[in-house]
Amino acid sequence: MKFIKTNIDGIILIEPDVFFDERGFFFESFSKKKYQELGNDITFLQDNISKSCYGTIRGLHYQIGEYAQGKLCQVIRGKVLDVAVDIRFGSPTFGKYVQVELSEENHLQIWIPPGFAHGFSVLEDNTIFMYKCTQYYSKNDERTIIYNDPDLNIDWKVETPKVSDKDLNAKRFKDIDKDFFY
Repeated sequence: MKFIKTNIDGIILIEPDVFFDERGFFFESFSKKKYQELGNDITFLQDNISKSCYGTIRGLHYQIGEYAQGKLCQVIRGKVLDVAVDIRFGSPTFGKYVQVELSEENHLQIWIPPGFAHGFSVLEDNTIFMYKCTQYYSKNDERTIIYNDPDLNIDWKVETPKVSDKDLNAKRFKDIDKDFFY
């Protein structure tokens, strides 16, 4: 298993050991003992799974306060472009983001700690996306940044995005509150 640091402190790509044979493949998607490099105090409380059609964009979401979430993300079937935006005021990478393709072929995972907005675009029909969360979902503590924010200028790699009304009515990046500090 490889833990790969990115250009933003805290975001880590994980390349699990995948074992292939004529029957298919096997890998551990999580083992607390092996994943301690992410932080000894990490405890996952909730797993989420979504199925989406090509062109769907979900995000950019985050939660604040006691419900701030760290997320361990992976694709079960299909392919996504996963994006994590640094929203930690005072960070040298504030407003910058990591973008990585997660797919059923590459088996990559991404660790996104609290202090980042997260979203993904779906690059194949019938994609199944799974993420483990370090905190429970709280509607009152959820925040959203508009996916097509001109200050972030994210290329989602889809031409005609399918976006929820909630995500279409999200805040601009420049208008977010100072909920996280570096």
